[in-house]
Amino acid sequence: MNAAKSLIAGVDEVGKGCLFGPVFAGAVILSKSNEVKLLNKGLKDSKKLNTRQRSHLVPLIKKNSIAWSLGQSSAREIDSLGIRIATEKAMLRALEKFSCPPDLILVDGILPIRIWRGKQQTQIRGESHFPSIAAASVLAKEARDELIQRLACKYHQYGLEKNKGYGTEIHRINLIKTGASKLHRKSFLSKLVKV
Repeated sequence: MNAAKSLIAGVDEVGKGCLFGPVFAGAVILSKSNEVKLLNKGLKDSKKLNTRQRSHLVPLIKKNSIAWSLGQSSAREIDSLGIRIATEKAMLRALEKFSCPPDLILVDGILPIRIWRGKQQTQIRGESHFPSIAAASVLAKEARDELIQRLACKYHQYGLEKNKGYGTEIHRINLIKTGASKLHRKSFLSKLVKV
């Protein structure tokens, strides 16, 4: 296939290091012209964007993508499979939602998706090198944050609305006080609380 016509998807995960909730993955295919358009609108590494900037970018990414999708793996899957396999499954679930598989995937970080059968390339700090990875990260982060925000009402004692499931001091203190919920990753908590 002609390189100019080939479909290249950026893939990234969000929430791998959290104590609570699923790990999310985003996958985005962009044209060269839309990469430039999104960069001009402020697209960059999602960690360098605030909530307002990310939420502004989400509809722009969706509108200007050839294709975009999300996948996730639950806390239960993380506990039973391990975080690496669960993260790969979340990425694969995102990629499998595309109507036709990409010719190449660009994966943030150093670890390839071992269960992906197509071509792939890993890239350290991929969000800074490939707009499609940055876009995938923004979509995944916003989707995961929205979910955790909704769950924060039910699991109010952990401060999820502020920490998004990461192991902040308040989160850890309240885990020790009240114990883990069914959406906590028990395999991440063995040194912290009895599970």
